[in-house]
Amino acid sequence: MIQAPPGVTLIAVSKQQPEARIAAALAAGQRVFGENRVQEAHGRWAHRREGIDLHLIGPLQTNKVRDALALFDVIHTLDRPKLVRVVKAAGPRRARAFFVQVNTGEEAQKAGCLPQDLPALLHECNGLPVTGFMCIPPVGEPPELHFALLKTLAEAHGLPHLSMGMSADWEAAVALGATHIRLGSAFFGPRAGVKPGA
Repeated sequence: MIQAPPGVTLIAVSKQQPEARIAAALAAGQRVFGENRVQEAHGRWAHRREGIDLHLIGPLQTNKVRDALALFDVIHTLDRPKLVRVVKAAGPRRARAFFVQVNTGEEAQKAGCLPQDLPALLHECNGLPVTGFMCIPPVGEPPELHFALLKTLAEAHGLPHLSMGMSADWEAAVALGATHIRLGSAFFGPRAGVKPGA
């Protein structure tokens, strides 16, 4: 299991990991975990939330907002005005911080706010504790370009945190200012049938 550099939060992506690997990570002292799906996360973590910092790093559907806000400490995937409005209307929440997901590659098939739409979305977020931006670079493009863009956008909007970097590119992300890295195979080892770097 790798260690995060000083000042960087390593989010161990526990989705679909076998229980033995989760137990080993906990025994080694890892306390920050990331999940992609609300229901899967609930089954794995609801009974052991004490001392765990749980991050939602996958897309959030509006019909899952109440459950997500009650389970997760940090949500990385605010990406559209409707979702923000539902979050605001949901009432009490465990979630203490939010990231806005930015579609830095402007990919039609990918979630995330387009860079040019950020000012309007951030205005919609007024009143929520938004602390930074998150991105997932397009496959086949140098991730450094997208990490640098995300950093520039965060600085322009006065946000201190950058959730960027996964197993295949986390070192480049850290070099460009990542404060949160999301590691699955680099932390737990490859899952059966899954290519390294996922």
